[in-house]
Amino acid sequence: MRAIAASLPWYGPKYSPHDVPSFYDVSGITEDPVVFQRVVDLFVARYRAQGEAGPTHIAGFDARGFLFGPPIALALKIPFVMIRKAGKLPGVLVSSGKYVTEYSTDETVMRLGSVRAGDRVVLIDDLIATGGTAIAGFNLVDQLGARVHEFAAMVSLPFLDGVAKIHEYADGKFKDVPCFTMVDDATIGAEMGSDPPSDTPRVVAAADADKYFAAVDAARAKKQ
Repeated sequence: MRAIAASLPWYGPKYSPHDVPSFYDVSGITEDPVVFQRVVDLFVARYRAQGEAGPTHIAGFDARGFLFGPPIALALKIPFVMIRKAGKLPGVLVSSGKYVTEYSTDETVMRLGSVRAGDRVVLIDDLIATGGTAIAGFNLVDQLGARVHEFAAMVSLPFLDGVAKIHEYADGKFKDVPCFTMVDDATIGAEMGSDPPSDTPRVVAAADADKYFAAVDAARAKKQ
């Protein structure tokens, strides 16, 4: 788990797509094939060990759940199902309705028939924060007649109580569903803060990339 935590840089608000204190960047995992494989293998071993009582489907949240869900599903030889933001899937859809996350108000959908009664579905995302997105996924799976087998994520932010909110939702409707995470913000630690020098633009022109990469790389090496 320490190797995984050491591959998860985070950025402050100036260098993040959202105004949050720490934005965890899973590209630190996906750009390192050794660590990426380790993450996938850990999830696969967990569900494979459950035998016939294990999941029948993996469902990933748009968009970073799409990074981890497919290789896990392929290794287990079970279907991968997309939980997408509204407006991005064709066909007949089932909607979560509007819900609030730490960033915005959203709506997610699944294709009608993607999971059915009797299916056991693992919901997977990169991170759990307030639990709003996760609860929307729980409701979608429930509406389609299936059962959430487990919620799984790479990173947990315990101070936002996302897991507790899942278990308390609707008078404890999902209180018995396990929530599995690998690392939390404390495990990752302040040392993985990766903001570049403060005069670095948020977006640079491709023609200037080498110049800024050298400056950022030098600052990173000095920090280490």
